[in-house]
Amino acid sequence: MATDMFQDEFATATPTPGEIMRRRARSHLGFLAGGGFVALVVLLAVLAPYVTPYDPYSQNLEARLVGPVWAADGSWAHLLGTDSLGRDYLTRILYGARVSLIVGLGAALISGTVGSLIGVVGGYFGGRIDAVVMYLINVKLALPGILVALSLVSIFGGSLLALVCILGFLFWDRFAVVVRSVTQQVRSHDFITAAEAVGASRPRIIFREVLPNVTSQIIVIASLEMAIAILVEAVLSFLGLGIQPPTPSWGLLVSEGRNFMFFKPYLITLPGLAIFLLVIAINLMGDGIRDITAPEGRNR
Repeated sequence: MATDMFQDEFATATPTPGEIMRRRARSHLGFLAGGGFVALVVLLAVLAPYVTPYDPYSQNLEARLVGPVWAADGSWAHLLGTDSLGRDYLTRILYGARVSLIVGLGAALISGTVGSLIGVVGGYFGGRIDAVVMYLINVKLALPGILVALSLVSIFGGSLLALVCILGFLFWDRFAVVVRSVTQQVRSHDFITAAEAVGASRPRIIFREVLPNVTSQIIVIASLEMAIAILVEAVLSFLGLGIQPPTPSWGLLVSEGRNFMFFKPYLITLPGLAIFLLVIAINLMGDGIRDITAPEGRNR
């Protein structure tokens, strides 16, 4: 009975992996700050019609270039002012967040799926298959990403779906490189040998044993790729090859405001600041998830 009581007390005192991760999440400032800001942006983007009463496409030339509320010519009717066509700038920024989030998340999902599968296959099977995978990776790394994106967007157009697909199939190489390297390390572990010894099929080993052990690395790369996709979309929209007007996009807002940058600097500062903060927040969140789920060698 004393042994049973000791075992019960030991089991109660030992935290579960889920409790350990929740404890680390609550104490990780980068994860809390980044995740909180990303959640706020997502919430504002989803609830944009309820946050602001204006239509992002509605023009009012009588109220054009009204300054933000803190400016001398500002008005509480338009908290962040209006653009050159009299459209409410807060509304345009909120709806532009939808574009950035869709492009970033969609591109990260596509590139993550393609790159991770290629990396796992090359790292697990090795030999000639790995040689083919490395050849594909080297070819992709030799291509200038931005120039290829510019070429493809000019060919297929700058619709939202086209941008997501182009960026998704353009930035898979980082996933493949990292996942291939980690898979080679996981491949040599005893639990993989044990799974092969009991007759587990290769697809089962890959999806049930290998992939769960490389997930934390995939999350970190996904956060990086999501941030890069948002930046590339903003660059393409700024150059006039991305999202086309009148659809609100943060890069397009910067492009539209450059003609007034010396007279109405908020037209560039506000969407530029939104891009900067969202990219930083996504990277902080991804790095925090990496620390929480795979904290080897970290004093936490």
